[in-house]
Amino acid sequence: MTSEQKHLTKTNKSQPSTKTSDQDLAKGSTFWREVWSNLQVIGIALVLAVLIRAFVAEPRYIPSDSMLPTLEQGDRLVVEKISYRFHPPKRGDIVVFEPPPQLQMQGYKKTQAFIKREIGEPGHTVAVRNGTLYLDNKPLEENYIAQAPNYHLEPVRVPEGKLFVMGDNRNNSNDSHIWGFLPQENAIGRAVFRFWPLSRIGRI
Repeated sequence: MTSEQKHLTKTNKSQPSTKTSDQDLAKGSTFWREVWSNLQVIGIALVLAVLIRAFVAEPRYIPSDSMLPTLEQGDRLVVEKISYRFHPPKRGDIVVFEPPPQLQMQGYKKTQAFIKREIGEPGHTVAVRNGTLYLDNKPLEENYIAQAPNYHLEPVRVPEGKLFVMGDNRNNSNDSHIWGFLPQENAIGRAVFRFWPLSRIGRI
C-alpha cells in the first residue's frame, strides 16, 4: 500500500458516519415532535377545563351548616351553570350565588359564594309566623328543613328581578330573612349533584 493510500484510509476512519448522524437527527426530530404534540394536548385540555368551569359546570365546597340537613359541611357538589342562561332560578332550586351588595358592604368578598334554596320569585309574598313559612298567604310544607323557624317575618313582596332565598337550616342561616332580596343576576348556578362523600353521592 502506498503512503497516499495509507493517508486516505486514515482520513476515512477519522470521519464520522453520515448514516449515524442522520439517524441521530431523525431521533431528535421525532422526540421534539412528540413533545410538541403532548404540549398541544395539554393546552387543549386546559382550555376546555377553563371553558367548562366558566360556562358549563364547576365543583363547589360547602363551608357551613346553613343548608342542613340537605347539605352538610364538607360536601362537594357539581354546580351546573347552563340553565340559568335561559331562565331565572325556580322555586325549590338550590342556588349558588355571589353575595349581593348588602353582604359585600358587610365585608363579604364578591368571590365568596353562598348557597341557599330559592323560596320566592318576583311577585311572590313571603312571610314567617308561628314557625311556618307562608308563600302568597299559603303555608308551605317543607320536609327538607332542619327545624321550624323560630323567628317572625312580616309579609314581604319579592320585587321584579329579585329572589327570596333561605337556608334549610332556618335558625342558623344568613339569608334573605336577614339581608333582603337577591338580584337574579347574582345567581352562578344550580347545585345538582353531590360527588363527595362517597357514602352520600347522588343527585340533590
